[in-house]
Amino acid sequence: MTQTLDIAVIGATGTVGETLVQILEELEFPVGTLHLLASSESAGASVPFRGKNVRVREVDEFDFSKVQLAFFAAGPAVTLSFAPRATAAGCSLIDLSGALPAEQAPQVVPEANAQVLDTLKKPFQVGSPSPCATHLAVVLAPLCGLLDIQRVSVTANLAVSAQGREAVSELARQTAELLNVRPLEPKFFDRQMAFNLLAQVGTPDAQGHTALEKRLVHELRSLLGLPLLKISATCVQAPVFFGDSLSVSLQLAGAVDLGAVNRVLEAAPGIELVEEGDYPTAVGDAVGQDVVYVGRVRAGIDDPAELNVWLTSDNVRKGAALNAVQLAQLLIKHLV
Repeated sequence: MTQTLDIAVIGATGTVGETLVQILEELEFPVGTLHLLASSESAGASVPFRGKNVRVREVDEFDFSKVQLAFFAAGPAVTLSFAPRATAAGCSLIDLSGALPAEQAPQVVPEANAQVLDTLKKPFQVGSPSPCATHLAVVLAPLCGLLDIQRVSVTANLAVSAQGREAVSELARQTAELLNVRPLEPKFFDRQMAFNLLAQVGTPDAQGHTALEKRLVHELRSLLGLPLLKISATCVQAPVFFGDSLSVSLQLAGAVDLGAVNRVLEAAPGIELVEEGDYPTAVGDAVGQDVVYVGRVRAGIDDPAELNVWLTSDNVRKGAALNAVQLAQLLIKHLV
């Protein structure tokens, strides 16, 4: 008989939490008892799992000794409040908030640096990176064996779902208001989001960089094992519900061999390379899928040592929930 794990999902009523529960079912993860947890405001709701509706309870009252693994799919404050309680009870955890320092919970993407898990001890503490870092690591990790990458420049066009249900509802409301020629009063966002692009996601620091941009740089260096890699990141809020789209430029030490690049990308796990002359989109390709789509692979216009690519992927599914469950699949042999 296959051994099972008793699991807790914190943030179970959020977009990532609900998707995580869905993926646990789709992948037939050996869940024994599933405990769904959230704040007092969300307690009492229910989430479907294996033909039943599982009731959501308050995380404040939960005894983490009841489970072997906990997914923290709520915000950083929740992780910082309850992760110590979980590990003290002997519960391993996978954190999706980025709240825990890398020394405590190293960031891992299975397609990029799964070997990091072999260095950890129970109770395990592992970080699942921001969706942008996950998407980039899936694509850049296999290329690191082929290319001498000197600098990475990325413009990340982010879906509003990264900011939760309220942001999704706000984009839908703004779109309806404008299409019906009604006055628009922004609520969640500080200005019009529908049919618009916002040049920053979050509040910038004194140097003009947002926390998400700095997190992306830090996580990507860690995931690729290149702590000195020069990275330039700009995160843009796009009027898209689900699916991030990234324009990436790599500065290399020498001229790029596009044929070799395409062969590496075609063979790499977690990647769908779109045929030359076509390109992927978030809505048409990525949403609901388990891979990172890559297209527009090309050298620089006047620099043969420049490689440009376009990639898109489902931020909630591939970038967050699926990566966390894949980490759990790798850890399961140590937990049962």
